[in-house]
Amino acid sequence: MSKTNIDRNHLGADRDLYSGLIRLHVLHHAVEEPIFGLGMIEELARHGYRISPGSLYPLLHSLEKKGYLRSSEKRNGKSLRKVYRATAGGRKALAAAKGKVRELFRELIEGR
Repeated sequence: MSKTNIDRNHLGADRDLYSGLIRLHVLHHAVEEPIFGLGMIEELARHGYRISPGSLYPLLHSLEKKGYLRSSEKRNGKSLRKVYRATAGGRKALAAAKGKVRELFRELIEGR
């Protein structure tokens, strides 16, 4: 196997590992305040995640379809921007996920 194939396989594995973390990150921010696509791409980039609009928008739509987010359109100058907020179900799901993340953190980092 060439180095390029190894790199591609590694990136694919990383994407699989990080996809749940990215969803939790998005949900966390949507609980804190209304979010929008480009703003989330920039926020995720600050944390080392490189995600394209072609990946983020389907993720936002899937979280909305599951009932975790609700979208509305907000005027931004001459254009409309789709803004997402966490629903009560999204807040509840995030609270449950925090316990799982805490447990995983203890095992991975603290060795408990």
